[in-house]
Parts: sequence; C-alpha cells; structure tokens
Amino acid sequence: MDDAERERAFQTRIDGGETIEPGDWMPEAYRSQLIRMMSQHAHSEVVGTLPEGNWITRAPTLRRKQALLAKVQDEAGHGLYLYGAVETLGVTREELIASLLAGRAKYSNIFNYPTLSWADVGVIGWLVDGAAIVNHTKCSYGPYSRTMIRICKEELFHERQGFELVAVLAAGTPAQRAMAQSAVDRWWWPVLMMFGPPDDASPHSEQLLRWRVKVKSNDELRQWFVDLAVPQVHEIGLEVPDPRLEFDAKTGHWRTGPIDWDEFWRVIRGGGLCNRDRLAARRRAHEQGRWVREAAEAWAKKRPQ
Repeated sequence: MDDAERERAFQTRIDGGETIEPGDWMPEAYRSQLIRMMSQHAHSEVVGTLPEGNWITRAPTLRRKQALLAKVQDEAGHGLYLYGAVETLGVTREELIASLLAGRAKYSNIFNYPTLSWADVGVIGWLVDGAAIVNHTKCSYGPYSRTMIRICKEELFHERQGFELVAVLAAGTPAQRAMAQSAVDRWWWPVLMMFGPPDDASPHSEQLLRWRVKVKSNDELRQWFVDLAVPQVHEIGLEVPDPRLEFDAKTGHWRTGPIDWDEFWRVIRGGGLCNRDRLAARRRAHEQGRWVREAAEAWAKKRPQ
C-alpha cells in the first residue's frame, strides 16, 4: 500500500469516527500538527501558572491562598499530562521544552497579560479556564482526547472557583466591585482572542477539522463561549466591555463588536506586555531546576532495570 492509499484509508477511519492511537499509521502532516498543538497547550499550562502564582503570597485569606496554591499545582500537572501525551508521537519532552525556551514554540497569547489585582485571579479561573474548556473539545487522537477529558474535569472546578471569587467582589464594597469590573474589562477581549484568528485567517483550521483534530472552527467555539459567558457576567451585575454587544433574537446568539486582531498578532509575535517576562521566568526556572533533573537522572541510573 503506497502513501496515497494509506492516507485515503486514514481519512476513512477519521470520517468513521475512529480514534487514532500512537501505534497506528498517520500522515506526517497530521503528526506535525498534533505536536504543534499539543506542545503549545502543554507550554500554556506551565507558563499559565506565572500570572496566578504572583498572587499566592498576596491572597486575602488563608482559604483563598490554599485554593490558589492547589490551582497552580493543578495547572502544572496538566502540563505534565500533556507533555506525556505529546511524547507518544515520538518527540521528547526535552526537545519540546528546548523549543519553548529558544522562542521557537508558542504558548497561549492570554498569558502575556499582567495580573494587576486580586480580581484578575478570579477572572482567569472563570473566563480563561472557561474558554479553555470550550476550546478543547473532542480530538481524533486518542492520547490527546483522553488527556483533555482529565484536564477539563479539573478546569471545570477552577472555573467555578473563579466565578465565585468574582461574584463575591461584585457584591462587595464599591471599591471591590470596581476592581471586579476592571478585571473583566481588561481580560474580556484577550479571552475572545484565545480561540485563534477568524476562520478566514486561520491557515490550519480547514485541515484540522477534516482530521477531527478539532470538531468546531475558531469562530464557532468563540460564539459558543460568548453565549455562555455573557449571561454569567450579567448574573453578577457586571457589564461586558463591548458597546456593540447585542442579542440576536432570530439566531439566539449574542453578537459582539469587532475584535482588535492587530493586538492579537502583535502579542503572538512577541509584542505583548509580558512576553519577555514570561519567557525569562521560564528560562530562569529551568536553569534553577537543573540540579533536580540531574539528581533524578543519577538516581534512575542507580536503580536496577
């Protein structure tokens, strides 16, 4: 069977709803796209601990500090799950991390924004993790799909915690309410950008949908999230920072104003407020953790095989 026949047979399996496993034949382009997407997701989980981790020592109560510490640990664990899933495609974790530290690999644009207040921590849990749950739907590659099921169960808990935190602030003093509204104002548009560029400007979407690596397009996922999030914002008495937001009674969807895609591409290309700081922090942590990796490797060599 030549490669063309194998690709047709592969696509037939995809169209039939079958799951692709590591030992199965797959087109090189399918493997490459999975490595790109899954590694970006893994890097995002690890880098995503930085903006929230900044607030662990400044949490207002012991209960909030415990919850935030547990959440950051969860996110780091998600990164480990995902690195393990990517390794099933024949690439090593060391290669993936080296690519990130060299600036070749990407992570989610959302983590290049600063957390200016305690309310930001709640908005990240509520809106950012909520968007992540919507964004990571079923996938035709088995290890990624199973990993996402495990991760999304924990992200759902984070989302509820974040919503509760912001709701408490919104029902608090005028200063607390203003803090909550400011956080929503600053994070709303970057969260909508998390789903990627519009469909007509997304170079990979069509093929990823054909392979069922994604089952909904960027714009479909973005709309799904908007329809879920807008009522939640209104429920706690806050406003969506979009003067053109309106409900379309005919379609049953909320319609948003235009997204600043220039900002999206600027952040993707390294021009965000925290791009340099986030990558520098990862490089510093990687270097400081060298002795741990070396000790673990030495211990592993001493253990009987």
